[in-house]
Amino acid sequence: MKHPAIFETDFPNLKLIKRGKVRDIYDLDEALLMIATDRISAYDVIMPNPVPGKGEILTRISLFWFDVMKNIVANHLISGNVDDYPKSCKPYADALRGRSMLVKKASPLPVECVVRGYISGSGWKSYQETGRVCGIRLPAGLKESEQLAEPIFTPSTKEEQGTHDINIDFDETVKLIGASLAEKVRDLSLAIYKKGARLAAEKGILIADTKFEFGLLDDQLILIDEILTPDSSRFWPKETYCPGGPQNSFDKQYLRDYLIAIKWDKTPPAPSLPEEVIQNTRQKYMEALTSLTR
Repeated sequence: MKHPAIFETDFPNLKLIKRGKVRDIYDLDEALLMIATDRISAYDVIMPNPVPGKGEILTRISLFWFDVMKNIVANHLISGNVDDYPKSCKPYADALRGRSMLVKKASPLPVECVVRGYISGSGWKSYQETGRVCGIRLPAGLKESEQLAEPIFTPSTKEEQGTHDINIDFDETVKLIGASLAEKVRDLSLAIYKKGARLAAEKGILIADTKFEFGLLDDQLILIDEILTPDSSRFWPKETYCPGGPQNSFDKQYLRDYLIAIKWDKTPPAPSLPEEVIQNTRQKYMEALTSLTR
């Protein structure tokens, strides 16, 4: 991972159709080219500094998990090998290598499929206020970061970049995508999370919560985007886990904590990040990759 940091891509001969918080997506007619840049966001705002190598780390983790989960659910991956890409991509091979995927064109569902195995983040905040998370009543007396008796499905809306996703209950999910699809994504999300959490725990990582995205391809439900990465999940080191407060992490919680400490108001523009924060963030992502794939 010694390539220069990539904040955004510029491939004049390819058709750019979207820049997300992290990924740049190009339309290659028969497929999509999805590139994980080194951008990092917090509180739905993109930071001005890239984290070198982050896109490669995310891509390697997603490729690992797509393979692990292929017996549970089909996914959008065609190839992560640049040599398999169409000729139109060849001029950009060096920039694409290690941080891109050629993927099938699916129609994304308008729902973020969140699974929580531990009570933390916005789930903890909601629980403190109402005793519920996304309409699900939880036992009284839970401590922050405590493991739940069973993982819960707590979906949210998908809002435009720069605005916050909104937590919704299962009934609202049914209104958005229909009962049959809502039940399928719930059951698949829980199955993927349980398998992932079990395997990660064996390697010293607790997956506190995560989010998945699904799409439809010829009426088949498939997993898209990324899966069980430090961008889409809370990863906690098992050896230091202690419920009753926030946990150490292998994800961008370190960055969020820094932004809270400097009292940033969570609205654009984001502050420039010190080199120490950039390098420490990268190190946490690398630790997650090393632990999961060893």
